Amino acid sequence: MTPIVSRRGFVGGVAAAVAGLTLPPDREWKLGRAPRPMALQQAGDEYDALAKLANNENPYGPSESVLEAMTRAFKYANRYGYPDGDITEEIARHHGVKPEQIMLGAGSSEILDVACSALLLDDRKVVGSDPSYDMLYQHATGLKADQIKVPLLEGYRQDIPGLIRAVKARHRDVGFLYLCNPNNPTGGIVPKQEVARLLEEIPEDVPVVIDEAYHHFVVDPAYATAMPYVLEGRPVIITRTFSKIFGLAGMRLGYAVSSRDLIQRLRPYAATLSVNAIVKWAGVAALRDTASEARVKRTTLDLRDRTTAE
Repeated sequence: MTPIVSRRGFVGGVAAAVAGLTLPPDREWKLGRAPRPMALQQAGDEYDALAKLANNENPYGPSESVLEAMTRAFKYANRYGYPDGDITEEIARHHGVKPEQIMLGAGSSEILDVACSALLLDDRKVVGSDPSYDMLYQHATGLKADQIKVPLLEGYRQDIPGLIRAVKARHRDVGFLYLCNPNNPTGGIVPKQEVARLLEEIPEDVPVVIDEAYHHFVVDPAYATAMPYVLEGRPVIITRTFSKIFGLAGMRLGYAVSSRDLIQRLRPYAATLSVNAIVKWAGVAALRDTASEARVKRTTLDLRDRTTAE
């Protein structure tokens, strides 16, 4: 299950929480393969009648300015090579990086798939926490790549020393380390000091994919985005999505921010035309509409606090 946001990070779905309560963390690393994914589609009438909480879909939808931008972009629906609103340049400006450091994807899930395809060649393995965002492990399984999963600590905290040990123990076999922060589905953050320790202590040639899909909803001062490490030239790939705070889950837009060299390693494995014209214009408008973003965040945090208090 995907998580809903809580006071410090976010709280996972009920099934995941119950499973976590009945299965205390195992202190041994585990080589595992992911379960088969659940179907996401439902009949139209049934879908419209349900309040579907597990996927954390934004109930407010795109803002008015985003809807207007999407409507204007429909005129490009029949064309290739259309103007795209300079979406890559807009994202690069937003993060203070160069456009060649950005790669678009159909949601951040596609970026994670591309990372697996590009970095798990030659029987390489992914190291990550267990549980964490399972779609990444599912894709690794599809590639017949093993996962080295490090169980969570008490309180559902990610075991940073354990991840460091796992990478060092299998250094030459590791394609990349995956860190979901905030974690999905358990909800906890990895504090910025622990992220710094992780990047300092693992071998410097091991890429680290840091999934920040729920970055916008964290208020804990111990948390910080890992974007500065990209600016420092560290082998870090940050993934972000427009699915959550911007309400574009069904339109599919995400992106990676990394060094030019790592983006070049990823790009050959990305689909050529997976991101459509309409959502590119939507993304530009969403990044510029800071007032709507702030309103969705404020409303979500208020409802989150009231719900968890109950």
